[in-house]
Amino acid sequence: MERLQKYMARAGVASRRQSEELIARGLVKVNGQTVSTPGLKIDPLSDRVEVKGQVLKKTEDLVYILLYKPVGCVSTVSDPEGRRKVTDLLHGIKQRVYPVGRLDYDSEGLLLLTNDGALTYALTHPSHEVPKTYRAWVAGVPGPDKLKALTRGIELEDGLTAPAKVTLVGTQNGAGILQITIHEGRNRQVRRMCEHIGHQVQHLRRESIGPLHLGQMQPGQFRYLNTGELVQLKKIAKI
Repeated sequence: MERLQKYMARAGVASRRQSEELIARGLVKVNGQTVSTPGLKIDPLSDRVEVKGQVLKKTEDLVYILLYKPVGCVSTVSDPEGRRKVTDLLHGIKQRVYPVGRLDYDSEGLLLLTNDGALTYALTHPSHEVPKTYRAWVAGVPGPDKLKALTRGIELEDGLTAPAKVTLVGTQNGAGILQITIHEGRNRQVRRMCEHIGHQVQHLRRESIGPLHLGQMQPGQFRYLNTGELVQLKKIAKI
């Protein structure tokens, strides 16, 4: 048995809180009867749930997978060019999962994949400001003024970027190594920010999303999130 609002959130209707609001407004039926009080327990396998007249399909188990995406792999479930996809790396996963956001083809690092629609929406909505940290190897070594410019925000063709946390953590063969934390999800944002200050990104790795970290993982490896990570992730996503 499962609480109705939890089942609705798991089915990707909305967050648990938003599902409670739909129930309170009388927009949800269970086995043909309108339900107006959240907390009703249902059997997901046998009960028929309707939301605004639409019957919810039976849901499969929710899974949450942390993948170390390698370079040369697209963050989509299909590719017209026939390139390797991140889902091709998930051997033994029965559920159909989708990437939460994207990483460029020529970038590597942490990527979350799940079939939890409500969590995906919450993590990718800019208002939730989920922090993402990158390690960027750039051509040349940016000086303090350029680092401050990145921190304050950069005027790109699609608008001013939000303030970021930027630290020069080292140098390697004449290249600066930056740690950059942002909470936006614009296309190739870190690369464009660095190009704007005159330091093209040579290599980019995403190291964390909120409470999730790569740790000792290697490119191509994946694992399931543990309970503690999932609780923290839902807390930061405000669901």
